[in-house]
Parts: sequence; C-alpha cells; structure tokens
Amino acid sequence: MASRPNMVAPICLVENNNEHLSVNQEALEILDQISQPVVVVAIAGLYRTGKSYLMNQLAGQNHGFPLGSTVQSQTKGIWMWCVPHPYKPDCTLVLLDTEGLGDVEKGDPKNDSWIFALAVLLSSSFVYNSLSTINHQALEQLHYVTELTELIRAKSSPIPDGVEDSLEFVSFFPDFIWTVRDFSLELELNGHPITADEYLENALKLLPGMNYKAQISNLPRECIRHFFPRRKCFVFDRPTNDKKLLSNIEKVADNQLDPNFKEETKNFCFYIFTQARTKTLREGIMITGKRLKTLVVTYVDAINSGAVPCLENAMTTLAHTENSRAVQKAVDHYSEQMTQRVSFPTDSLQELLDLHAACEREAIAIFMENSFKDDNQEFQKNLVEIIKDKQDKFLLQNEDASVKYCQDKLEQLSKSLMEDISAGIFSVPGGHKLYIETKERIEQDYWQVPRKGVKANEVLQRFLQSQAATENSILQGDKALTDEMKAMAAERAKKEAAEKEQELLRQKLQEQQQQMEAQMRSREENMLQLKEKLERERENILREQNMILEHKLKVQEDLLREGFKKKCEDMNAEISHLRNMIDSIQNDNSPFITKIMERLASEIDSIFCTSGKFFGNVLRNFGSLFKDK
Repeated sequence: MASRPNMVAPICLVENNNEHLSVNQEALEILDQISQPVVVVAIAGLYRTGKSYLMNQLAGQNHGFPLGSTVQSQTKGIWMWCVPHPYKPDCTLVLLDTEGLGDVEKGDPKNDSWIFALAVLLSSSFVYNSLSTINHQALEQLHYVTELTELIRAKSSPIPDGVEDSLEFVSFFPDFIWTVRDFSLELELNGHPITADEYLENALKLLPGMNYKAQISNLPRECIRHFFPRRKCFVFDRPTNDKKLLSNIEKVADNQLDPNFKEETKNFCFYIFTQARTKTLREGIMITGKRLKTLVVTYVDAINSGAVPCLENAMTTLAHTENSRAVQKAVDHYSEQMTQRVSFPTDSLQELLDLHAACEREAIAIFMENSFKDDNQEFQKNLVEIIKDKQDKFLLQNEDASVKYCQDKLEQLSKSLMEDISAGIFSVPGGHKLYIETKERIEQDYWQVPRKGVKANEVLQRFLQSQAATENSILQGDKALTDEMKAMAAERAKKEAAEKEQELLRQKLQEQQQQMEAQMRSREENMLQLKEKLERERENILREQNMILEHKLKVQEDLLREGFKKKCEDMNAEISHLRNMIDSIQNDNSPFITKIMERLASEIDSIFCTSGKFFGNVLRNFGSLFKDK
C-alpha cells in the first residue's frame, strides 16, 4: 500500500448541503493510503478573501482549489489536497480549504461554526484569512472562535472543581496564523516600526473596562490568547491594482504580480514548510493519513448525531482501530521474520526459542510504537495470546519436520537390516550377536547425521521399540546361547530400554524447562517494553501539562500587566488545578505503573498456565520413574 499521495487536484473531503455534513468516501480512501505522519494546514475566513490562492501556492500550483471571480463563494464544505511535503520527505502535507464564512446564501448560520470547528480539530496549523486590517470589525467577524467552547469537548466527563473543559484545548489545538490580505497600513506603533507578529499581539490586547460592550469585544481576543499559545501573523499587499487581473489571478503571470506580494507569499509558504508541525493529539500521539481518516469520520458523525465532537471519544475510537492494526502489524512481522529466519528442523529446541525471543521482541516493539491508550492492556494481551499460538504452531512444525527427517534417515540406514531380517541372515547360531552389532552400527551412523532436530531421540526410541520383538525372537532362536545367557541378554536389553526411556524423559524435562524459561523471558520482555512506554507517556503528559501551565502563567501575567486584576485572579483555579495534576503525576506515578505491571504479569501468567500444567505433569512422570527404579 502506498504511503505517499499522488493527487493532481483537490477533492472534497467534507460535503456540506447546509443541512447535513457528509464525508466523501473517495477522499477517505486517499487518506487511508497515507501511512506517513501528516502536516495538516487548514484555512478559514470570510468568503471571497483569497483563501484558495494561498492554498494553491502551498501546493506549488496556480490552479487547484477553485478561486472564482464573482461575489459567490466557490468552495463548499472542506476540500483536501494531499501533496508530498517539500521539506520533510517522511511527511505528507495535507491542505484543507474551507468554504467561506458568512456566505449570505447559506440557510443555517450554525453551519459556518461547524466548518470552523472542524478546521480547528483537524489541522496542525490553522490559518485565518481576512482583509485590510486587524481591527474591531475583523475581530467581531472572528466570533466563531468564541463558539469553540460550545462546539468542542476535550473530555467525555466533566473536569472536577469547576475548572473549564476548555483548559485542555491548549494541549491539542493547532498553531494559529492570521493572514491579512490587501494590507495598506504602515507597521508602526507609537511611531516605532513593529513586526507583523507584534501587530497581531497588540490587536489582541484587551479593551479596558468591564461593561457589556467591552466584554463582548474582548471575548474573541481572550479565546485566541487562551486557546492558541503559538501565534503568527502575515500581512500581504494587494496582488495587483488591476481589477481585471485580480479577478483571474490564477491566470496572471508571475511578473504581473506586485513584487511585495510575491515576497510576502514566498515568506508565508516558507514558514509553513519549515515551521508547521505534524498533526498530533494529546500526549504526543502522531497522526498519519490513516488516523486522520478516522478523526474526520468520528467528528462528522458526532456533529450529524447532534452531539459535540469530543477529543477523548475520538481518541478512544482511533485507539481501537489503531491498536487492532498495531496487533496485526506486530503479528505479521513475527510470522514473516520467523519464516525467514527458521530452517526446519532446528538443531535444538533452544535454537528455535532464541529465534522466537528475538522475533517476539521486535514484534512487541512494533506494537508499542503503533499503539496508544491500550486501556487495561487488552490489545497487548491479545498480542501475547496470538504470538503464543503462533509459537506453538512453529514448535509443532519444527517437531514434525524433525520426525519426518529422522524417520527418513533411519529408514535409509536400516534398509539393509530389514532386508537381512527378511532373508533370515540372523537365524543362525551367533545371529543375535551379529544383529546387536548391526543395530549398534545403525545407531552410531544415525547419531552422526547433523541437524536431526528435537525429535531425534524419540524417533530412535520408537524404532528400537519396534525392533524389540524381532530382537527377542532372534535371541531365543540363537542355539549358540545357553538359557542363562539368553536371560542375561534379555535383562540387559530391558535395562538399556529403561535407560533410553529415562534419557528421553530427561530430554523432555529439559525442553519443558527451556519453554518455561522462554515464557518467563516473554513475560519480562512484555513488561519491560510496557514499562518503558508508560514512562515515555508519563513524560509526554508532564511535558504537555507543563506547557499548558507555562502558557496559562503567561496569559495571567499579560492580564495583570494590562490591568485586568480580576480576570487574573479568576485564572488561579485553572493554574492550581494544573499544578495539582503535575504534582500528582510526578509523585504518584510509580505505584500506578507498578499496579499496571502486576496486572499484566498476572494476565500473561494465565495465558501460559496450560504449559505450566503440562510441565508439572512431566515433573511427576520423571519423579515416578526414579521412584520405580
């Protein structure tokens, strides 16, 4: 299956008929073919503001996303274009162009809010495109950001202590990039030049006062400051002052565009290519094209059902799908590697068990790399069971190959013996001695045969047992021996048979010990890799929570500096909650991990219990053998 896209044009990902959102199956199939991590750039803004032009530039094309030349919105729903990332060969760049916000032809204004929310949920870099300046009107038009707290949930259950669910938004919201088109002002503040980023941050400062008008005006500013810790701004000159050229900008030659506009577009694209991050969910879960497909379906299904898209629910759905894939991927690797590395029959059981341990270790690592949120380690236990079953089949295959090989060799080596018995060669005085010498020579030649495998002793024992009646018949018919000599020979044969049986039991005991040790190694390997994964996840959670705390402290500091003491104090509950969470993770995590490890160990032991019972039976048989002696 391909891991890189080959799209020559965009395709509709989420169709919108103003009453119902639906996901395009053809687009999902494209995402399902992308196994690489994805950098997802979504753009939103008022219709007819040039969003599609920027997205085409990111795709390296002048055509693609429809631009349009009238006052009608050209893009409906969310369109997708997957292209190879120009700077990161191990990633795919997914461009999402959303329909214009505020289209007067729409029947349901709530529709815009859902499109906006989907763009935020799906992207790793969210571009908001507007015209002219970032002023009071521009911020009022961005009221969609204030509705995110009603349209998105981070957790399926309420957060305790009255802390808002939106506290968690920082951990999975995309970077926020505001692009201002047809910008004609000078980037100055109080007579000093400023950067576009400083221009944005100054525009996001809260207006003084606590009256209703100030509160309404400040709401989008607060949401952007609270939800999007990483912010960037680009301002663009008009592409051209020629209205005719402007209406068909995709056909305008490069040398007809304003040089400043070309440079600004180049800078914007370079920033996206070098700074836009791969899409991740909470705790650093990397999103591939396949995973993005699941997120799209989960979110749209939630919206259509009348529910609010919930990150935690989406992660649970995604985890179930991805963990199933992770198990299959790990099992496939184990099977392929065992098939490639094992040459049946192996010289010893330990040789096969060592190969199994190496392949299992790699399979567990693959599972750990591709799985997440494996609650109660259900999928890991499933992996243990499947690999145990496959190992048993390899063990049987190895035994069958050994039996067949040894039987063939013995048949070749004993062919002349069988012919001599049929011809009556041993039915003469002294025939028993001749028979014993011939049989011993066959045994010696048999043990010289290399790589007979684990059943070499057992097959030989069966062969010797099959010859016992013949040997006794030759012994009793040998007229050169007295009755006393015959009795001694019979007793000696019986003793040798018992010793060989005892040796065979010793071998079985040793093999069972080796299997038990192999099971212990499997248990320890599963626990070791799980512990390492849990510790990595703990570090990711701590890093994430500290990032949120750092962001909240900065927001609080900015509020205090701007004179909003009451708002600053209102954030204390959030900050206190965050600090408590961090302290809890830092101080109480070891017992938590230990509990998980103990549960997994118990579950694995139950999977291997059948082998343990058989091992006990072998021990009892072995002990009774010595008791009889």
